[in-house]
Amino acid sequence: MVQPNLGLGIGFHATGALMASNCYAPQKYAKGWSWETFWMTQAAWCWLLWPIIGALITIPHLGQVLRDSPHDVMLYAFLMGIAYGVGGTAFNLSIRYIGFSLTYSIAVGLSSILGTLGPPLMRGQTATILSRPGASWVLGGVAAGALGIAICGFAGRMKERDLDAGTGVRGDFSLWKGLTLSLVAGVLSAVYGLALEVAEPVADVAERYGADIWRGNVSYIVVNSGAFVTALLYSLYLAKRNRSLGELVRISAKKLPPRQLSWNYCFALLTGTLWYGQFFFYNLGHVHLGQQYAFSSWAIHMILLVMFSNLLGLAFREWEDSSLSTRVIVGFGIVVLCAAVLMLTYGNRLGEMA
Repeated sequence: MVQPNLGLGIGFHATGALMASNCYAPQKYAKGWSWETFWMTQAAWCWLLWPIIGALITIPHLGQVLRDSPHDVMLYAFLMGIAYGVGGTAFNLSIRYIGFSLTYSIAVGLSSILGTLGPPLMRGQTATILSRPGASWVLGGVAAGALGIAICGFAGRMKERDLDAGTGVRGDFSLWKGLTLSLVAGVLSAVYGLALEVAEPVADVAERYGADIWRGNVSYIVVNSGAFVTALLYSLYLAKRNRSLGELVRISAKKLPPRQLSWNYCFALLTGTLWYGQFFFYNLGHVHLGQQYAFSSWAIHMILLVMFSNLLGLAFREWEDSSLSTRVIVGFGIVVLCAAVLMLTYGNRLGEMA
């Protein structure tokens, strides 16, 4: 049995969130590939290959664990993974229209709220959770996270107005398209947290075979493979329509060197590795928070992810064409998100001390 350790739990969540907030950065450097070629290649790593490799390394007797696990539970988790794959695809498309910081703020923030409150409601444990020491601070942290997300979203609206006023270059920026895709991504990405709850009996079997703190890694095989199916089918559809499947074996752009193909595969591998890294460290953070406040794992992870992504947006100068007031507001949103993480941490600390 793993002893709760709040510092380690928050630290692991922060590590995973930092990796996830950077996972799309390598996509900027892939050249000569269409969107669908890059998407299916990185999806093969983050949703199929790395979950298998991670489970093989950390789960003893993996084959027997999968055979002994309830197959109906595995099927439900797989189907929920398919829904999550739709959300992940919408998430990536949203970045094109509203950038890193706003996409993460809206989509991940919505996912944080739904993914945190959904499992206790499904299990009928809401009243029990609310009666625990520190619960009011945890719920206050979730509310503060929602406020910070709303502030960042308002800053996005101000950014659009700044661009309309001619203070910057609009490019592909479209708040309406990006907002729609972010909302779809947020709702369906929350399904991922629920899918991990559904897959808990599979993780329990892994723990009986000695998986200990790595027990959750077996769940990723079931859930993430569903997401890979979604990504693969949509990418193949686009590849057929755009006649881009040949990009997997050659670079057709004349101005690019032949070695660019190898670089593109490296960038896709890096993207997939960073994305899988958030799952890997999410599991470690989840188990170290302990059972009493494990329900807050999703909120902590997602709010950290929003905070880091907004900082990344500032580093990528996504806000440099905005007015000073817009930049001040997005900065205030980040401060509120930091406060939300502190409230969640303090609430969990009270529960740990009790």
